[in-house]
Amino acid sequence: MYYGLLLAQYPERLTRQDYFETYKEIAVHEMERSGIPASITLAQGALESGDGNSRLAREGNNHFGIKCHTDWKGKKIFEDDDSRNECFRKYPSADESFRDHSDYLRTKTRYAFLFDLNITDYKGWAKGLKKAGYATSSTYAEALIKIIEENNLSIYDRMTASHLKSPERARNSGVEATSRPILERNRVKYILARKGDTFDAITEELDKLSWELPQYNDVRNPDSLVQGQIVYIQPKRNKAEAGKNTHTVKEGETVYMISQLYAIKLDRLYAMNNLNPGTRPSAGTILQLRKPVKNSGRKQVPVTTSFDEPDEEEIRIDIDL
Repeated sequence: MYYGLLLAQYPERLTRQDYFETYKEIAVHEMERSGIPASITLAQGALESGDGNSRLAREGNNHFGIKCHTDWKGKKIFEDDDSRNECFRKYPSADESFRDHSDYLRTKTRYAFLFDLNITDYKGWAKGLKKAGYATSSTYAEALIKIIEENNLSIYDRMTASHLKSPERARNSGVEATSRPILERNRVKYILARKGDTFDAITEELDKLSWELPQYNDVRNPDSLVQGQIVYIQPKRNKAEAGKNTHTVKEGETVYMISQLYAIKLDRLYAMNNLNPGTRPSAGTILQLRKPVKNSGRKQVPVTTSFDEPDEEEIRIDIDL
């Protein structure tokens, strides 16, 4: 299987986010048709095609590096891989590439065991693909899992194609649907809660799925919101923006407050600083916001309120960085 070809230089390159936004609907449709998690399809496509920027993807619509093999009757494109000038499949559209990828996995007996896994078990799928010999790289499974988790692709494993195709949702995209000011931090859009707001009300206003806003804001049991509270309407990121490397904990601050302050996923902030979920670092502790610490001897104080159900004091944070 094709993996890691050098990318051709094109005047306009897709970013990884561009790639997922462009092809998420195809991946979800293929998931419904074939039973392959959309997150796996998107991660494989991004990895194999260099986020859609490889020559095979650009000129051959080949997003998964599938070679010709003896049964291929379609058009061909040639590229150096394990050997010089190897034959790869050329498709009329990206849709055909995604469909052929699904059919390739469905019809090869060595991948049959994967279809016994839960559709949301992306880790099982990633490890199973490596076990079945999809790629020669020893870190292929880890690479897929990293892409999925860094970009929150698992959300697409719980979606339907009809939902993604909704004209109203496509037009609004959960952002333009509101007259509220849309703010942004760490390249993540958010709004500020108004008096009387609830997650349910904002979910309806923004045409979101019921689980999206609670997940984006690390809240498992959503209730009413406090006026002025940050409500992220997109997934938070795995690290802070460039230039914001550390944060010195102030008296009374919790890890949840800091995660909201910098638009960093709560579990990633805990992990980056070797903190157990549900603990509170003492005032004066310097937390890493972009790179994980190697060892931590910092003092931790247990939090009385569950980290995924912040109290009113926890969510009244200064939003000016």
